[in-house]
Amino acid sequence: MLAVWLVLFLVCAGASGRLAKARHDDTLSYLPRDAQSTQAYRLAKLYGDADLMPAVVAFEQVGGGVLTAVQRAAVEERAGRLGAAEAPEPVRFAADGRAARFEVGFDGNDPHLVAGVKRLREAVVAAGPRGAAAAAAAAATGATGATAATAPDRVGTGTGTHAGADADVADLTDLGLVAHVGGPAGRSADSYSVFDTIDGPLLWLALGVVMVLLLATYRSPVLWLVPLVAAVAGLTVAQEAAFLLARHAGLTVNGLSQSIMLVLAVGAGVDYALLLVSRYREELGRFRDKHDAMAVALGKAGPAIVASAGTVAVSLLCLLLSVLNSDRGLGPVAALGVLGAFAAMVTLLPSLLVALPRAIFWPQMPHFCGEPEARKSLWGTVARAVAARPRATWIATTLLLVAMAAGLTGLRSSGLSAAGQFPAKPDSLRAQDVLTRHFPTEPGDVAVVIGKAAAAPAMEDVLAGHFGGSVAAPRIVGRYARFDLPLPGAPEDPASQHAVERLRAALAAVPGAGARVGGLAAVGLDIADASRHDRDAVIPAVLGVVLLVLVGLLRSLLAPLLLVATVVLSFGAALGASWLVFRYGFGFRGTDVGYPLFAFVFLVALGIDYNIFLVTRIQEEARRLGTREGTVRGLTVTGGVITSAGVVLAATFAVLATLPLVALVEIGFTVAFGVLLDTLVVRSVLVPALALDLGERIWWPGGA
Repeated sequence: MLAVWLVLFLVCAGASGRLAKARHDDTLSYLPRDAQSTQAYRLAKLYGDADLMPAVVAFEQVGGGVLTAVQRAAVEERAGRLGAAEAPEPVRFAADGRAARFEVGFDGNDPHLVAGVKRLREAVVAAGPRGAAAAAAAAATGATGATAATAPDRVGTGTGTHAGADADVADLTDLGLVAHVGGPAGRSADSYSVFDTIDGPLLWLALGVVMVLLLATYRSPVLWLVPLVAAVAGLTVAQEAAFLLARHAGLTVNGLSQSIMLVLAVGAGVDYALLLVSRYREELGRFRDKHDAMAVALGKAGPAIVASAGTVAVSLLCLLLSVLNSDRGLGPVAALGVLGAFAAMVTLLPSLLVALPRAIFWPQMPHFCGEPEARKSLWGTVARAVAARPRATWIATTLLLVAMAAGLTGLRSSGLSAAGQFPAKPDSLRAQDVLTRHFPTEPGDVAVVIGKAAAAPAMEDVLAGHFGGSVAAPRIVGRYARFDLPLPGAPEDPASQHAVERLRAALAAVPGAGARVGGLAAVGLDIADASRHDRDAVIPAVLGVVLLVLVGLLRSLLAPLLLVATVVLSFGAALGASWLVFRYGFGFRGTDVGYPLFAFVFLVALGIDYNIFLVTRIQEEARRLGTREGTVRGLTVTGGVITSAGVVLAATFAVLATLPLVALVEIGFTVAFGVLLDTLVVRSVLVPALALDLGERIWWPGGA
């Protein structure tokens, strides 16, 4: 088995880099399938500008004063040098005279968008033709059309507008100017840059956190390394599988799904390792031969690990019911991470453990004694305390969780504004602040309306009536006609999205038009609608999967129903408490539209893990001791290992909360908090109290 895994690891070496190259963070990888905005985006490719994404370069004086003639000349020089001179209005100066702006076009699907925007930012502040020809030429490679072709010539010859003495200034700060690059391209680059460099640091940070926790758990200088080796091997194989499916089967992989896969593979893998190592250590006290001990440990812990991994994987695959491409892609990618971890922990980890001597447990080596001595533990004390008053305990715990879930009343998951996507303020948001202060009358978003050319006159009449005036003549390409209509505000503004809804309703009445309304506001509207559909479709499917797995594992109906109910209650409590922290602690004004669904899938699928680990052990002990004593014994012997597993998984997900994107902070914090809540309250107190209060009835309609 070790030889098989060595070959697999060597074959899959470098899978992380290959998977990153197969990743798609383009527009279509996030849009909902077959929504009007998606169809309009595809049709807009006929016009050659579907992927055009402008970067807006904004300038203002450091002290906020009126721009001088020298400063204006420097701005125009940079606009000409970077290729904006081909635009009808290469530079626009604010009415108050305190700011200026120009645009440079980028391809929104360019995999090098982040690097292109970075080069643009460097070129904007760099010296003129003498000192920054290379930087400006590099930035110009991100521009589209004739812009990219002509910019290097101006840079090299100094023939651009105002490219004379002012162009020799060392940088903008010498002139008292500050520049920021924003707009759609700037914001996208700031978002994508998180994922461009995330894989390596995220893995090392996750492994570092897990290493510290394993050292604290095992108190051994060697043993902690064995689960980590197995976890990395499982992650590597999973990444290679995801790469092959992305390359040959059309699996959509984006930055979010790759990050979740990494965290799940490491966190879930170490969870399974903790359960198996704990049971193996226990059996080493009963068996002289470590191979026999492992055989029994794997046979006893194996069903719970299989049920856990199967539940999580199938629950994640329920995301295939989604219409959002990003949700559909996340399910298989994350499931591969869990299955890779599972495969490593039930094959590679046992092989490593039996290949190594008992000394790996030093300084607490287990010795053969026929039957391990029962030792007093914290969890034995907890079990006896719960057993003393089980009904009062589960009632009080339930009321506590219900009170925490009350925070859900204020939850706003309608999406994040452009400014609300980042916990800090990147350069693109600083650019937006400049534009908001000095260009308040700038038009908002644009609705892109594309329909059949034959129905163009009728569409034009409807649109003119809708806007109360004339509409610019459509652009005809082949069988299609396109209208670009200004909207009253930014894409995330309710006024813009309501305008899109009215446009769609009005155009639906035009016979034979087949009109589709797209644009950024339409995308936001369709993503919100798709997210609601995905929640309604995926959440019942996940609950059904979890219930079926528990029924099959426990051969009972009442116990699975109670376990599912406790996990759902725990999810509501985690979501409610997290929202209060987000709103009043972090200052977030809302959550990403996919936040409730992702939080549900991860918390329910992962939260049921610990109940599976506990209840399967309770059922095993109940066959020997009865349900009451079996519950006390089950909580006593599993309390430490399950708590360690929960802390490891929570800490691994908490790593996501360190990343500079609000959506990842929200998911990381909520899952980490929810896992701890489920581990320390639901699994440790609520479930044992219910089992003790119901007694043998909990296994209805059968028995333990």
